[in-house]
Amino acid sequence: MIGMARERRLAQIFVEVADSLVEDFDVIDLLHRLSARCVELLDVSAAGILLADAHDELQIIAASDEHTRLLELFALQHDQGPCVECYRTGAARTNIDLRRAEVTTGWPRFAAQARETGYLATHAIPLRLRSRVVGALNLFQTTSHRLGDDDIALAQALADVATIAILQQRTLEQSHVENSQLEYALTSRILIEQVKGVLAERWNTSVDDAFAAFRSYARARHLRLSELATRIIAGDFDTTTIPGPASARPEERHG
Repeated sequence: MIGMARERRLAQIFVEVADSLVEDFDVIDLLHRLSARCVELLDVSAAGILLADAHDELQIIAASDEHTRLLELFALQHDQGPCVECYRTGAARTNIDLRRAEVTTGWPRFAAQARETGYLATHAIPLRLRSRVVGALNLFQTTSHRLGDDDIALAQALADVATIAILQQRTLEQSHVENSQLEYALTSRILIEQVKGVLAERWNTSVDDAFAAFRSYARARHLRLSELATRIIAGDFDTTTIPGPASARPEERHG
């Protein structure tokens, strides 16, 4: 995507984000969309957003897709990887060649698994607002082409939007509220992971397709992903009312 078409799409995306930042918006859904937009705009293969928990460790909160090996790769970064360094320093780590041992000496397990998953390069962009850093945006490439300065600046802009979405302007100076929001987002992610597994098993389909159907149902009815997930896990919601994905076997789709 180049030239005016890319600029128009970029404008559309920022309008989309601005429209989402209403009171009581669904932060998990917004972060998933931002991850997908990174892949669309930056010519990378995958993207994920990681937040620091109460123990100052990074946890995956949203990803451009839900493939297990990719999620495991993100999860590794709670204790090692470029996102950890990025989060600790508040500085971006970009155009990291995962094939060069001298570049990846600090996180050999992460680099080895990334290469096994098919990635050749990675980037870590801080989620920051002024001096406050709450996490990192992780980008992966299956090719070795370098991201230019304009692409890195755009990645940082998208990361900044994610940060604002997480913190919300009205709570920036209320650290106790901010911390509870971060914990709520991380807890919500765990519930949603459980629901994805339940629906994938019920429909005999992939976790990716189950999550897409779950999101589509929630958004069409203006339900928060976390609230719907909580009701499903608690047994207070009949999941047969959620249309199954096209990939589900016919006998499973509404079962």
